[in-house]
Amino acid sequence: MPMLISLPMYGVRPQQDVQPFWQILSRHLHLYGITGINEQLFWPSDLLPHWRDSALLLSQTCGFPLVTQLHQQVQLVGTFSYQSPYCSGAYYRSLVVVRDDEEGEQLSDFRHRVVAYNSTDSQSGYNALRALIVPLAVNGRFFSHAVASGGHYRSIAMIQQRQADIAAIDCVSFALLQRANPSAVAGLKIIAQTDATPGLPLITSLATSAEQLIRIRQAIEATINSSEATSAKDKLLITGFSILPWSDYGIIKQMQEMAFSSGVITL
Repeated sequence: MPMLISLPMYGVRPQQDVQPFWQILSRHLHLYGITGINEQLFWPSDLLPHWRDSALLLSQTCGFPLVTQLHQQVQLVGTFSYQSPYCSGAYYRSLVVVRDDEEGEQLSDFRHRVVAYNSTDSQSGYNALRALIVPLAVNGRFFSHAVASGGHYRSIAMIQQRQADIAAIDCVSFALLQRANPSAVAGLKIIAQTDATPGLPLITSLATSAEQLIRIRQAIEATINSSEATSAKDKLLITGFSILPWSDYGIIKQMQEMAFSSGVITL
C-alpha cells in the first residue's frame, strides 16, 4: 500500500497552491530514501480517520485535534513558520475581526452578538476564542449565539453579509486571503488577538520508524532551504521549519481546561 501524504490545511485554493511545494518536497523525500510514496497528494474528505491511518507518512493537522483526539495516536514531525506580522517563529494566533462600520473597538463591546466559527475542533476559530471570552462571560455565555460556517473564509463572508458579527480568523489564513484577494477582507477591522500557540503541526503515523522520521524531517528541511522552493514557499507564506516537543502543544489543552473550569463550554 502506498504511503499517504496530504497537506490540507492552508491555501486560498489549496490543491493548486500546495502543488508546487509538494513537487519539490516529493523529490527531496525520494533523495532521502523515503520510498513507497503515493505520487499524488491525498485530499481526504474526512480528516480524522485519515490522520489515524497507519499508512499516513505525512500530513498537517490543527493543534486542537492533535491534543484532544490524536494524542498518542500519531508522531509529531515538526511545524512550519509562516510570514505574518502576527506569527512569532512557529507560533501563531487568531485575529478577532468585525465589520469596520461597527462602533465597538474591543471584544467587550460585542456582548450578545452573533459569532461565526469554522468548526468546533478548530484551535484558531473556536478553542482560542473561547479562552479569550472567559473573563467576559456571564453564566458561561458572552455571545448571543454561535453559527458554524465550515471555514475561516466563509466566516469572513458571513460577517460581511451581516449573517454574523464577529469571528476569530487564523492569522495565516487571513494573510493568504488578503494577498490573494484584498477585496475579500475589505470592510473588516481587527479588534483583538488570541494568545499565541504553536502552529499547525505536521504529523506521521505511529508506524513510521524512527529512521524514517529523521529522513522525513531532513527532506522537509532540505525543501525549505532549497533555492528552487522560494516561489512555492512564498505561495503558502512558509518561511521555516521547527521541531517542537509535544509539551509545547500543551497550552492548547490548557486553554480548553481553563474555559471549562470557568463554565465556558461553548462559544
